[in-house]
Amino acid sequence: MDGELSIKDNILAGAQSTLDLIAKYETHDPKMRQSDLEELEREIAARDGWTLESRMQELATSLSVPDFSRLAGTLSGGEKRRVALCKILIDRPELILLDEPTNHLDTETIEWLEDYLNRQKCTCLFVTHDRYFLDRVCTRILELQNGVLYSYPGNYTEFLRQKAIREEIVQQNEEKRLAFIRREIDWIRRGPQARGTKSWSRIQRFNDAVNAAPPPVDREVELLMPPPAQFGDIIARLSDVSLERGGHSLFKGLSLNFTRGMRLGILGRNGLGKTSLLKVLLGELQPTTGNVRIGERVEMNYIDQHRTKLDDSKTVVEDIGEGNDYVMFGNRKVAVWTYLRRFLFQDEEITTKVGELSGGERNRLMLAKILKKGGNFLLLDEPTNDLDLSTLRVLEESLMNFTGCVAVVSHDRYFLNRVCTDILAFEGNGEIFFQHGDYQYYLEKRAERRQAALNAAGPAKPQPQKSVAKPQRVRLTYKEQRELEGMEAAIMEAEEKVAEFEAIFADPNFHQKYGTRSVELTEQMNAAKADVEAKYARWEELAAKAAAASN
Repeated sequence: MDGELSIKDNILAGAQSTLDLIAKYETHDPKMRQSDLEELEREIAARDGWTLESRMQELATSLSVPDFSRLAGTLSGGEKRRVALCKILIDRPELILLDEPTNHLDTETIEWLEDYLNRQKCTCLFVTHDRYFLDRVCTRILELQNGVLYSYPGNYTEFLRQKAIREEIVQQNEEKRLAFIRREIDWIRRGPQARGTKSWSRIQRFNDAVNAAPPPVDREVELLMPPPAQFGDIIARLSDVSLERGGHSLFKGLSLNFTRGMRLGILGRNGLGKTSLLKVLLGELQPTTGNVRIGERVEMNYIDQHRTKLDDSKTVVEDIGEGNDYVMFGNRKVAVWTYLRRFLFQDEEITTKVGELSGGERNRLMLAKILKKGGNFLLLDEPTNDLDLSTLRVLEESLMNFTGCVAVVSHDRYFLNRVCTDILAFEGNGEIFFQHGDYQYYLEKRAERRQAALNAAGPAKPQPQKSVAKPQRVRLTYKEQRELEGMEAAIMEAEEKVAEFEAIFADPNFHQKYGTRSVELTEQMNAAKADVEAKYARWEELAAKAAAASN
């Protein structure tokens, strides 16, 4: 984006060709032939050019884009990502290329993007490690492995099933190759007596089998964590904590007690105070009100969202070794090169400058640098950004086996589901909701809370009319009134349908029962969710109309 231009100008630049057509139409030569003018108008209409402004406003609202007048150069990374998405979507392209589109986006925005892409008729090619996104959006997955590109129809769940089958076939072929070599090697050793044409053919088959390369083995990060020190009676306790920054209240009335083995997932839209909460725990920010008590035996370890603790001027080995040729891993010494190889750094990469590393390599180095310090309370701010799926799985398993405490800010829903024992959700307007269980359980309870609020509110009731002259009002028709009265039941029925699909996908035997129908079921579940959203929108529309008619 152009940092010198406003947000609005940057977004509209994504539809420059359409804007050029509109400008040509509005300033056309009076002598222009009528047929040419009509053709120009048809082309603008085909691009939905006349709705450009309203479409920009709709996208900006859905993606929570900041004020249009702000300069793009003043935006944060997450804000720039939102503006960039508006810029590429506004002209409704036929082909969209996205590189890690969900990085720096909150869960609500990611869910909106998933629904948007599922509704569009465009082709979309994207690189992502967001497994929920892959499950909800993909119709085909391309996997690049050891220089070979494999293609799998279906979503991420179907990809895992088909990949397992492919790898099983590869392994069976390898076992057959080794068995053939074992059978033939004694005959080969007996010498060349009486070998005819068939014998030489047999020798050739043996040589081909011996020279065939075994299937490549995927390297995985060996993510080991030093055993955490024992806690005292108190780990971390927040009592009625509130925090204000720049005169703006981020959250208030937060009381939270960390216990042994607790892995707290912190989620919510950007700018609501999630990272600030971690800094309150670290003591870098003082709460506006309330009390924070950290146990005496707590050793905190913090992985920063922006990876600011890496020194770009040093080589990888210099940054991790800090002047030594070893690192202390718990109570023992480990050679720096040995330690870095656990994180998949090859010899030539170990001597590379940190500033020349890719995003994924920087993230692995950050993990290596932070985790060697140990600690019994890990504070992780967006640790999954730029990590490949293999490293993600290892990180998840390491955290699940970690016996200390973890507080992790993340928008990776798959990660939150696997790792977290509790969820702390920043839901906007200073509201924070704590829920025991994983991310999926939090979603279920959030739906129940919203349903309870809907039940408590009920349909809007007409108010007595005042005997004063009023302008003409738009009233509900009889059909709309009946629709409004039945909307609550319709929403509940639609949500039950979504719950049925979610139960199917949560079935441990899903692959055996529904493996061949995974794409079909995913499409049906997405349609069911879209139906719920449409019914909520219709209910709000009718309720607002009823309220307006009663005033």
